[in-house]
Amino acid sequence: MDLSDDLRRALGRAWADDFPWTFLTELTELGSRMAGHPGELRSAELVADALRDAGARDVTLDSFPIQVWTRGDTRLAVTDPVERSFEAIALPYCPQGDVTAELVDVGHGTPAEIDDAEVAGKVALATTESPRSLDRFLHRMEKFGHAAAAGAEAFVFANHKEGQHPPTGSLRFDQEAAIPGVGVSHETGEWLREYAERGGRVAIEVDARTERGESHNAHGVFGPDGDSTDEEIVLVAHHDAHDIAEGALDNGCGITTAVAAARLLADVEDELDCRVRVAGVGSEEVGLLGSDALAEKLDLRNVKAVVNADGAGRYRTLRAFTHGNDAFEEPLDAVSEATNRPVAVESNLHPFSDHWPFLRRGVPAVQLHSVTPERGRGWGHTHADTRDKADGRNLREHAMLTALLVLELSRREVPRVDEHDLRAGLEGRGFEPGMQAADIWPETWD
Repeated sequence: MDLSDDLRRALGRAWADDFPWTFLTELTELGSRMAGHPGELRSAELVADALRDAGARDVTLDSFPIQVWTRGDTRLAVTDPVERSFEAIALPYCPQGDVTAELVDVGHGTPAEIDDAEVAGKVALATTESPRSLDRFLHRMEKFGHAAAAGAEAFVFANHKEGQHPPTGSLRFDQEAAIPGVGVSHETGEWLREYAERGGRVAIEVDARTERGESHNAHGVFGPDGDSTDEEIVLVAHHDAHDIAEGALDNGCGITTAVAAARLLADVEDELDCRVRVAGVGSEEVGLLGSDALAEKLDLRNVKAVVNADGAGRYRTLRAFTHGNDAFEEPLDAVSEATNRPVAVESNLHPFSDHWPFLRRGVPAVQLHSVTPERGRGWGHTHADTRDKADGRNLREHAMLTALLVLELSRREVPRVDEHDLRAGLEGRGFEPGMQAADIWPETWD
């Protein structure tokens, strides 16, 4: 990859730019950015304002309908063999409910463990951790879906990370779940496992509501106008977050990376060989709803590739998931070589982020994440996802690498995704049963 003099100067300006930290600060100062709530709309407006300031054309703030979930109070108490209460938080789309039943430990929440535990009529307790024997992340929705299908009365999701941090995360996508589900801390989970071994019972009460509302996307365009090319690359990241924390890592860092990359691309628009649409999408945490709405809005025949920045900017080294598409490896290597910066390239395929609505429609997509210091979400989806965990140096560097990747992809052809290959890839990694249980397996594939 050749770096022109203009591009080198733009990179130099980006390296000294205080915008990323300022933008992340504005996002995290909003408090809750939960889908469909006022803070999420304000975050979309911040993205739109930043794109305008960068010089984007056709900046648009779109609304789309969603089922808005609002958290109320949650109570979890052991009723036998002792009586004691623990902190718990309801998981999004948890219904209002009141359950008292026997507690059973289902380990990692795999289908085999759930079957062996005979969860019908009981409360299933699962860890957030994925089994070491599985070469992929076992998503919360898969565990919950299997437990609910097996007849569980309620579901308890225990954090594997220490520190008194009960985790959150959606039980279903854009619809109320059939049974209550709550998150508890690692420490609480340890007690609950012991009580489960002693034939314990728990009482779970949840106050929550689900009602119709709307969420928002913000997007704008850089590069050649429509008279010279119809092709475009979509650089996307979600700006919403869970309501229990500031959402700094998930996904304040990612949307900051994308918008900061847009500022750099604006400085070298003449070097782009196709349009670049930079989008902040809402409601990722409750069902990839914003990216799905954007995919429905765009003419995907003109979208040559999607770059999803969910997870970028969090830690020192950039990581890229190519979703089995080898065509991304060469441009990623070119960016790494040109900047003398490592980029960890992995072929991992998964459907749990904003690339998925495009990928399942045949658009090649790469997700930019970060090499994490531990397995699992870490601070994400907990009270601890706060701005102090972020580093402005990582934000600037990942924004620069992201912009260079988009620039490089604008000059290349990336083959479309074959539906049969995509389905085979998911089936080969064991995703189908869990996606069926979570009701997110594409209907056209049934």
